[in-house]
Amino acid sequence: MKITRDEVLHVANLARLEMDDASVDRFSEQISTILEYMDTLNQVDTEGIRPTSHAIALTNAFREDEPTGHLDREAALANAPEKEDGTFIVPKIVG
Repeated sequence: MKITRDEVLHVANLARLEMDDASVDRFSEQISTILEYMDTLNQVDTEGIRPTSHAIALTNAFREDEPTGHLDREAALANAPEKEDGTFIVPKIVG
């Protein structure tokens, strides 16, 4: 299927887009290529193939949520950029 320059200009007009001649030529060629590929895909026999939303099966990559021990204060503050008297120092966010 080929799309014409007039069709590209018509769609551009509906979308209120201004296009120069080079853009019209480029888009008509690109859209025609896409439509030709869609025609090719439409020729594929998909009889008996179940529709899917993903090409591959997805599985959950998260581990189970299991309770564990907690960090002691020194370990929690070990990588803190600023700390004082056993607490984190953070920038003031309320004026």
